[in-house]
Amino acid sequence: MKPSYARTQSKLDLPDLELILALHRGRNLAGAAERLQVDTSTVFRSIKRIEKDLGELLFERSRQGYAATELGLELAGYAERIESQLEQAREAALHTGTSPSGTLRITTTDSVMQSVLLPAMAKFTLLYPEIELELVASNALANLSHRDADIAIRATRQPPEHLIGIRLGKLQAAVYASKAYLEAHRHIPDYRDMDWIALDATLPDHPSQRWRRQHLPNVVPRYRMNSVLSVAGAVIHGMGVGVVPLAVFRDNPLVEIVDGPIAELETELWALAHPDTRQLQRMKVMFEFLRTALGLPA
Repeated sequence: MKPSYARTQSKLDLPDLELILALHRGRNLAGAAERLQVDTSTVFRSIKRIEKDLGELLFERSRQGYAATELGLELAGYAERIESQLEQAREAALHTGTSPSGTLRITTTDSVMQSVLLPAMAKFTLLYPEIELELVASNALANLSHRDADIAIRATRQPPEHLIGIRLGKLQAAVYASKAYLEAHRHIPDYRDMDWIALDATLPDHPSQRWRRQHLPNVVPRYRMNSVLSVAGAVIHGMGVGVVPLAVFRDNPLVEIVDGPIAELETELWALAHPDTRQLQRMKVMFEFLRTALGLPA
């Protein structure tokens, strides 16, 4: 049964909003406590007090954690906007006429990280030495509303409408093999009959998986990998043929395309952010840098 609270005059203040936002982002007491640098009992007592003051339930409790109610989400949204505006005010007060500073947390897939993002980051740090970068490689889409990251760089044709972003260019892919492998298997005229390297069951809906199932239904991969970079590594080391983004093998003399680029695998790369953070100075300079620095085809 849900707790029932008697409504009283609201005493909601900024620390209360900060706690609501921390619990929304942290998803449980421990996550909120870590963000606020307090103990879990403090978070528990505080959220109970706030709900009693408001006369409303802000979070649904379950074994999965704390899920914000409609009012909880609304208040967390106010807290996010206040947080963003406060940070902008600090920038205006402390860094007028100076270089952008602070920490930027960027997440993307391992293949985009290695082949597209990292080659450009040395130049960015030279231009903006006071910005600290946290770069996270993950196949999971970060929840920007929970501030899992400031910027998510993702391959997509349809960016989420609740986020803002910029298109960075096209990502293309092809079927590759190493030159050494092709030389050793000249007796096999059709690449479809060669040893195939593919992603495993952890990525069943990856575009390369869908394309292979649709166009090469009789191909049974000999090797399965849990990441695109692992597929690329297996190709380079002469284990067989596999679908790899062109950006990963850019100017690599050890491999060659045996089919492609494949039109069905072409997608777009986007840099995405939460609207409340877009006006931060360090976000602005990173977005402007990414527009032109990655060297992707338009």
